[in-house]
Amino acid sequence: MDRSAHSRVRKPIVGALLLSTAVLLGATACGSGDTAGGGGGGDSDIKIGLITKTDSNPFFVTIRESAQAAADEAGAELIALAGAFDGDNEGQVSAIENLVSQGVQGILITPNSSSGILSAIKQARDNGVIVIALDTATDPEDAVDATFATDNLAAGVTQGMWVKATLGNTPPQIVMLDGTPGGTVDTFRHDGFLEGFGIEEGDPAIVGQENTNGDQTKAQTAMENLLQRAPEVNALYTINEPAAAGAYEAIEAAGLENQVTIGSIDGGCAGVQNVADGVIGATVMQFPSLMAESGVDAVVAYVKDGTKPSGFNDTGSMLITDQPVDGVESQDTAWGAENCWG
Repeated sequence: MDRSAHSRVRKPIVGALLLSTAVLLGATACGSGDTAGGGGGGDSDIKIGLITKTDSNPFFVTIRESAQAAADEAGAELIALAGAFDGDNEGQVSAIENLVSQGVQGILITPNSSSGILSAIKQARDNGVIVIALDTATDPEDAVDATFATDNLAAGVTQGMWVKATLGNTPPQIVMLDGTPGGTVDTFRHDGFLEGFGIEEGDPAIVGQENTNGDQTKAQTAMENLLQRAPEVNALYTINEPAAAGAYEAIEAAGLENQVTIGSIDGGCAGVQNVADGVIGATVMQFPSLMAESGVDAVVAYVKDGTKPSGFNDTGSMLITDQPVDGVESQDTAWGAENCWG
């Protein structure tokens, strides 16, 4: 995706970083596999569909619960569906078709594939359904009516800057644990980290790279394998906090926990605790509740008066660390624990 295009349409939400605790803690994660909510019941005049990447990851659980709370407040019905696993594009295509057949006026989606879902989104919009991306932008971004998400390029830049500053003058030996190929989140965070660190793709400082689907077990296995080839690694980029936690298990088992500086992105309560415990050096917090609430509010406004949202709307981010560095704004883990999700 053209990153300059991303920058041109970015529309920051004023005060996203200063949201009240009530907003940020508006959802409590659960392990439920429920796929439908009852906001306004079957008689509601407003029906909103929500499709997340999975229904088990705490990040998407928070999105679902926050969307349900916002729908309940608006007197709308929320129908929540999800892919079977991270990367399940076909499952999300089927979910869109299902929701259109149920007569929803709007669909909120966290796309598993930023380009693979485009045809189904177009069909929904051709049927008069407003489609809003949450968390993950489509490629191109204007394939949906609007996007409410973290500026993932900026979040990656922040992670890279912090890792670089923490290493200081030590020559870097970097391993990158990416997510799922084909998603804009993965591309932006990866590219942002390189930009923040001050290197380019293919730099010899990058000594290893693997896809993990953001899964803790896969990340642990990937890191175990990478340590066989790159035992001198001293800097680790991770796509999210589960990947960071899995990587740490491998690093600790190899007795290298004091050698590797780990950065991540998410801001879940478990991840913030891992920062406090020294498992992760720093993480960039996102605000999924704001994404969900903004999406629901946009659909409700569209149904009521025809107002359509547009462009990329940045829901904010904040570095959480107890090891602050000059030039990178951050908050400590006490602040992180008060504002985390999940």
